[in-house]
Amino acid sequence: MYIMPKIRIPKPVEFEWDSYNLLKNWIKHHISQKESEEVFFNTPIDLYPDRIHSQSEKRNVAYGHTDNNKKLTIIFTLRAQKIRIISTRPMSHKERRQYEKN
Repeated sequence: MYIMPKIRIPKPVEFEWDSYNLLKNWIKHHISQKESEEVFFNTPIDLYPDRIHSQSEKRNVAYGHTDNNKKLTIIFTLRAQKIRIISTRPMSHKERRQYEKN
């Protein structure tokens, strides 16, 4: 069984947003900037490298929940010690089961 290495988020947690990604997350999934950011301040949060989608830059995936317990999957990168969120969506059933199991 392969265990993926976890990653660490720099402290203090800061965000850098691309306006297109903000709009895309809202239009496709009705997830706000605030909800996306809440995931990084709530526990538990599972953070892993996203080796599948890391082509031009290192990407990571976060599995966590909002203050209202909405379970989200977030694809992000770290740039200059800031979290740059690329995509946020609701967790799939498989992701939710794994997250709740941990």
